Amino acid sequence: MRIVGGVAATLGLAGAVSGNLHPRSQETRDFFALHLDGATSPSHIARALGARHEGQIGELDGHHTFSLPREQTAEFDTLLDDLRTKRKLRRRSGNDVGSDGTSDDPLDGVLWSHKLAPARQRLQKRIPPVSVPYPSLEKKSADAKIVEFQSHAMSTLGIKDPIFREQWHLVNTLQPGHDLNVTGVWLDGITGAGIATAVVDDGLDMDSRDLKPNYFAEGSFDFNEGTPEPRPRLYDDKHGTRCCGEIAASKNDVCGVGVAYDSKISGIRILSKPIDDVDEAAAINYAYQKNDIYSCSWGPPDDGATMDAPGILIKRAMTNGVQKGRDGKGSIFVFAAGNGAQFGDNCNFDGYTNSIYSITVGAIDREGNHPTYSESCSAQLVVAYSSGSGDAIHTTDVGSNKCYNGHGGTSAAGPLAAGSVALALSARPELTWRDLQYLMVETAIPVSEDDNSWQELPSGRKFSHDWGFGKVDTYNLVQRARTWDLVKPQAWFNSPWLRVHLEIPQGDKGLLSRYTVTAEQAKAANMAQLEHVTVTMNVNHTRRGDISVDLRSPAGIVSHLSVSRESDNHPGGYEDWTFMSVAHWYVPRLSACDLSANSYLGVNPLWVNGQSL
Repeated sequence: MRIVGGVAATLGLAGAVSGNLHPRSQETRDFFALHLDGATSPSHIARALGARHEGQIGELDGHHTFSLPREQTAEFDTLLDDLRTKRKLRRRSGNDVGSDGTSDDPLDGVLWSHKLAPARQRLQKRIPPVSVPYPSLEKKSADAKIVEFQSHAMSTLGIKDPIFREQWHLVNTLQPGHDLNVTGVWLDGITGAGIATAVVDDGLDMDSRDLKPNYFAEGSFDFNEGTPEPRPRLYDDKHGTRCCGEIAASKNDVCGVGVAYDSKISGIRILSKPIDDVDEAAAINYAYQKNDIYSCSWGPPDDGATMDAPGILIKRAMTNGVQKGRDGKGSIFVFAAGNGAQFGDNCNFDGYTNSIYSITVGAIDREGNHPTYSESCSAQLVVAYSSGSGDAIHTTDVGSNKCYNGHGGTSAAGPLAAGSVALALSARPELTWRDLQYLMVETAIPVSEDDNSWQELPSGRKFSHDWGFGKVDTYNLVQRARTWDLVKPQAWFNSPWLRVHLEIPQGDKGLLSRYTVTAEQAKAANMAQLEHVTVTMNVNHTRRGDISVDLRSPAGIVSHLSVSRESDNHPGGYEDWTFMSVAHWYVPRLSACDLSANSYLGVNPLWVNGQSL
């Protein structure tokens, strides 16, 4: 079991824009990613391997792509293995360096190598399943006071956009209180100026009159076509444009307005064709000194059977983003939680949404209900408004003057949270990526508190696997951001691996495994308070969908790390899969953590991260 305190690894990665912004000829060549030390020249490696240097991988300093003709690649791994063996032998004999104190073998500078899989279509847009019924919205009388306030705000701010009154997620006149609570922020003069959000999706219609004033070309790129303009090309390339409208549709005479209607919006197109890990890694770091936020309304299939995570290059790119993006303050990654709840899916089976670097956002509908599609999990931080109860999000569509009234799923919830983050950053640009997570936790509003899903934490806050810490309250978020004390450096604690070689009984009894972190250990790790907990597991089992795992704290707080899934018939268990929980946020000190499961446990590393003393 491993417990860590802090939000992850310390890869110091930065660099130039990818040299791989063009299609790779996978039919005739094999491609390899190599991580080189700072003293090793890619050209020397290319000569040593007889390979072609294709370029640096996005902003990942020292990470490069090489290629070889397919008929020559059978010897690649053998060559590297032989050279590594020789290097070990030289080191043992003390002859591993040349007369100048450095190795005379260029391959000694290869720190890591990986053969790239061909481009594949593994990511899906998080629109709601077509089977979700949307009954007609009951006719209700608008609240006169809210209508009056709406009119006052429109007059004061000069909002003349034709569908603004339909944008209930901004001002809800039928169900007062069920909106983002954003108009007060605008009236205070905070409208997103100076902040850029990149929507990583299927494109952005830069010719839309609603988006054109805020389109940010410098932050945009089409990784599917290898061109600077992420223009929608396919008949269904509309998802990204709709998400962009939620965030930054301009205040004019077209459609409605975005949450941060004076902010900039970039398009990074990756979802319209198969994509490999090199381009995906480059995409989520693209222009990361100019783009502040990356809004990602996609992920692996939400079918209740898939368990998929980003590859190592993409994980390193996310780490690179939070460490080097925004001049070291960290890129803000916002991910939609997923739409597979009807199929028993859970966002902890998605390696993007259960990352400690992600603000994971589920959905709430206009009546305050939990939509049937919105996934639950212990990694979910907050919820934001989206489709359900007979309505959806009204936003911009592809076309010069086109609007759309049916945008939904957690795809629509994520961008609204991203827009709220843009307003907070506009008010307080020095906020780090960790500050934004803290602010989301601190300012979220619990909803449906009588649904038995909430746990009261030692911090006094509440957490629900269905709702996270509650719904985004934009006004509260921005107000707290103005005076927020920036968090101290990150700290983390890793437990040793815990091996549990026991068969777990069937039924409700389960197997209890316990690891205690003492106060002395927490102090030695410089841990002041808790943020994320991750548990990496290896589990032997004959059917993955039968496994469930709970993490219990000494205070009795339970994280459902893994839940059983009826559709998951995979004939195995977990292999180095990392689950994550935010349910234990702010526990004042670390002590015992209880891990129980309904399966055969192998190796379980638990780690916790938090703020330093």
